[in-house]
Amino acid sequence: MGEERGGGGEAGFELPLLLFAGFRSVIDALHRDLVVQGHQDMRPAYGFALQAVGRDGASASEIGRRLGVSKQAAGKTVDKLESLGYVERADDPADGRRKLVRLTARGVDVLVRSAEGFDRIRAEWVATLGAERVRALEADLGRMAPAGAYRLDAAGWFTG
Repeated sequence: MGEERGGGGEAGFELPLLLFAGFRSVIDALHRDLVVQGHQDMRPAYGFALQAVGRDGASASEIGRRLGVSKQAAGKTVDKLESLGYVERADDPADGRRKLVRLTARGVDVLVRSAEGFDRIRAEWVATLGAERVRALEADLGRMAPAGAYRLDAAGWFTG
């Protein structure tokens, strides 16, 4: 597996690096699975965007707000997701002047497969670390994360 860490006495800068490395290992494992399952064109940022579209759909402006990016940046991402078959644009039944971005069957499929993949990866962590340690890690991270930390704008946060 790799060099074991966490023996105590680490410098403060190691905590965010280890948290990021853990995040990255989960995301990379998920995307390796998605490639095998026919979603070779998925990227982590697309997953955030598909979550921002949501079950009921959303306008490009709403997607941009949810992701913390401009309407133009959201529009470019929607264009790419549309070209890949994950979303479609449709007239908004509540407002004929605006377009609604909706998940296609392919978009729903990748989100379902992602959820299943995250469950499988968590089960691997449980098999390696033990159920109590994983639950404690999740509880501790939940305590340390600020209120409202479950936001979709991670892509916007990383790019400034």
